[in-house]
Amino acid sequence: MSNKARDIFIVGLRNAHAMEIQARELMERQSERLDEYPDVKAKVSSHLKETNDQVKRLEKCLEACGESTSSLKDTAQSAAANMQAMAHSMAGDEILKNTFANDAFEHFEIAAYKSLLALCGPAGMDSARASLEQSLKEEERMAAWVESNVEKVTMDYLQHEQRQAA
Repeated sequence: MSNKARDIFIVGLRNAHAMEIQARELMERQSERLDEYPDVKAKVSSHLKETNDQVKRLEKCLEACGESTSSLKDTAQSAAANMQAMAHSMAGDEILKNTFANDAFEHFEIAAYKSLLALCGPAGMDSARASLEQSLKEEERMAAWVESNVEKVTMDYLQHEQRQAA
């Protein structure tokens, strides 16, 4: 086990934990404003539950390393999420901006989990592999759902706007 690999792995776990805190804040804010898009609201609510589980899994991985989360990173990411949600809420096309941002964010999460999985062996943390793989699969499913629903969300938004104009 390389101490450098372990150090990088721990930083990655802390970063992933902060990332999931940010995701949770974003989804909580978004779900408050999705009543006109019930399919999206249901999926965001479902993924929010997965995200809460991911946060717990990351905390357990850190505990297994004898480490804890980074309050500074968590707080900064939470604030960033709330600022992003606030900025999007002011836009008339909030649902579209959120859909595009969610697509990008899911891929960011996927890359973060792939990086952590690559470090499991060199960091001597193969015990974390199953938890990280589970989180990766959840993110991949959510990314696939967002990608497969961009057109539907866009057309739902168009219909909503047409009804408002009528």
